[in-house]
Amino acid sequence: MGIISATALATSTVGTACRNGTIESVANITKQSPTGSDPLNVRGDFPVVNETVFLNTPYISPTPTPAINATNQFLMAKARDPLLLGDMLAETKAVREKIAKMVHADPGEIGVLSSTSEGENIVANSMNLQAGDNVVIDDLHYTTSLVLYSKLAESTGVEIRIVRNKDGVADTESFAEMVDDKTKLISVAWVSNRNGYRHDLESLATLAHAHGSYLYVDAIQGVGMLNLDIKKSGVDFLTAGSYKWLLGGFGIAPFYVREDVMDIIRPDRYGWRMVQDRLSEYQYKIFSDARKFGYATPAFGAVYQLSASLDYLLQVGVENIENHTVPLANRLQTELAKQGFQVLTPPDNKSAIVAFKHGADYEKISKQIDEAGLRLSFRENNEQIRVGIALFNNMEDVDIFLDITEGWTKAFKLEKTQSS
Repeated sequence: MGIISATALATSTVGTACRNGTIESVANITKQSPTGSDPLNVRGDFPVVNETVFLNTPYISPTPTPAINATNQFLMAKARDPLLLGDMLAETKAVREKIAKMVHADPGEIGVLSSTSEGENIVANSMNLQAGDNVVIDDLHYTTSLVLYSKLAESTGVEIRIVRNKDGVADTESFAEMVDDKTKLISVAWVSNRNGYRHDLESLATLAHAHGSYLYVDAIQGVGMLNLDIKKSGVDFLTAGSYKWLLGGFGIAPFYVREDVMDIIRPDRYGWRMVQDRLSEYQYKIFSDARKFGYATPAFGAVYQLSASLDYLLQVGVENIENHTVPLANRLQTELAKQGFQVLTPPDNKSAIVAFKHGADYEKISKQIDEAGLRLSFRENNEQIRVGIALFNNMEDVDIFLDITEGWTKAFKLEKTQSS
């Protein structure tokens, strides 16, 4: 069997898929007639829009049908006539090239890992941290990072400095108060999973480099949602899992290491996939670029899914996605504030995520949300709600949600009046 690309696979209708708990032919997983306005002309590729008002991409995204078809065709090929390893490695190379194109990097700066957390572990363990050094993070970071640096503090004696957000903001000025010439690493989530706050990467990179330090970025909540020129940003290291805004699956995470600092970051394990040349007497030369981090067989099914999803995103244009989703998110947070909710996302924030405290009875409103066919995330002991506006969402979706939340404020005020 010759090389089969995810783009070619995406056009096929052979295979099976799971829908509402049943198995159906991929021939039925085709472009549908979408409901509602469709500014980016994508809703027909997301069956979820005809079944729910899906506002939960910050948790797990739906995958467009072309990428589902590509994934299922890969699985059918494995069942009937498994693809050659060389073909699958060629598709992995294509993923690296597509990610590089998306974030304006060089392909040699892109590796393929299994998760976002793996990338930060590799970077942190390459810093030679010891007592007297410090790492600066913020309290809007993802839990993995907080756990990682807490345990490194125990094992190495490195000091962990945590910037506390102020009204949902952890700006560069607040980081500057913590950073000094003993800082080895600044680590942030580009877009916080907690409230959607978007960091200014360029100013953070400038701060880090002024102190001889480096900037690591967890970008799982940013890449695919927001346009990124990674060279211009000055970011040193970045990882982004693929099952959120990249519209892919699980087990694949693009990993960026700036070419100028490639030698600083060491592989933390070794295996066949990083070998560039076989030398004599069982000696091996490993790749010097980001391919050196790929030590073993990746999740090739997820590779094909991500490859087709990247084709899809590149065709739509991430800049177009940002220009569509961020204004909708800004409108949502503005209207929620007008309704009287405590919005945790700072005003005029430039991401597609909005979080707020609902102040209502969780059991009542969660049932209402289910009955209305909405999908979103309750967080922080069910006291907060987080929603995300994706490329397939539209103004109608936002209005449906605002109509429901307006009912909560009226009911909440009525209950307070009756009890007073």
